[in-house]
Amino acid sequence: MPALLECVPNFSEGNDMEVIHRITDRIEAVKGIRLLDVDPGRAANRTVITFVGPPDAVVKAAFAAIEKAAELIDMRGHSGKHPRIGATDVCPLVPVSGISMEEAVALARTLAERVGRELQIPVYLYENAAFTEERRNLAFCRMGEYEGLSERLRDPRWKPDFGPARFNAGAGATVIGARDFLVAYNVNLNTTSERLAGMIAAEIREKGRPRKEGINVVRDAEGNPLRVPGTLKACKAIGWYIREYGIAQVSMNLIDISVTPIHRAFEEVRRSAESLGLRVTGSEIVGLVPKRALTEAGRYFLHKQRRSAGVPEEELIRTAIRSLGLNDLKPFVAEEKIIECRLNKEFARESPAPRSPF
Repeated sequence: MPALLECVPNFSEGNDMEVIHRITDRIEAVKGIRLLDVDPGRAANRTVITFVGPPDAVVKAAFAAIEKAAELIDMRGHSGKHPRIGATDVCPLVPVSGISMEEAVALARTLAERVGRELQIPVYLYENAAFTEERRNLAFCRMGEYEGLSERLRDPRWKPDFGPARFNAGAGATVIGARDFLVAYNVNLNTTSERLAGMIAAEIREKGRPRKEGINVVRDAEGNPLRVPGTLKACKAIGWYIREYGIAQVSMNLIDISVTPIHRAFEEVRRSAESLGLRVTGSEIVGLVPKRALTEAGRYFLHKQRRSAGVPEEELIRTAIRSLGLNDLKPFVAEEKIIECRLNKEFARESPAPRSPF
């Protein structure tokens, strides 16, 4: 397989598909690019797009998409459940094959510099591309969201890494970085209570929740709030209510599935939900997922059932889909949602690959 870079930009539009199509048209117009997935969310008012290609082509397509989003999406009228800071909220580059993380970092910084210079959009760098440790965290870069951006840009401590320290009312700001594969994973609850979903999220996410005595937050000698750590490492989570589905969800970013795999996140949400008298009804994967995440989940659930995990790969995946309830809200089509299946399909004409069982 040739040198491949993946890009997973998140745009602050999840309802107007004409806008999304015009952005994806710009992406696909770049030679060598394969559009793998477009996943809009109405309540979040956000669309996650996944595409791959040769590194230089990916950077070119990412710039074109950010430029088009700034033209079409006006943040002054935007609202949605998901935290966001701009029309292109976040744009990560992910090494797939034949390219190192160091090279991806250099490309992310090149992209950020061009976006800031040519589009006059403030850009913050995160994850492996960050210049400072605190900005590695996406939530830190997005603190205050779009509504707090104008005031924040007046503070020298929040000077963007690239672009003007000036409020761009229409496009907001953009966070660009380089990272490993991340799985966006939501677990469905049999409740409409965003408060209860938020309680579960606070219990499981790595940063946890503020420590309290009664209703008062406990602070250290310097006045900083103390926190109760969450039960899952490498997990970010919030709770929200999704009107289009009529349910509350615990929405997670699993930033290292070798530390916290999907099945562990599912089980931990289930345990926490049961302690509140709730039940998990299923889950959903937003965007694409590495195959190993599902085969590992299949093995886990077969072991839990005291059954042999020595079954074909396709049976492991089917077991994972059933056990995680991935068909709860809409059909989960493995050949469309698994990264390796999509790549094999896209590159079959250049390098014929064994036919996927899905």
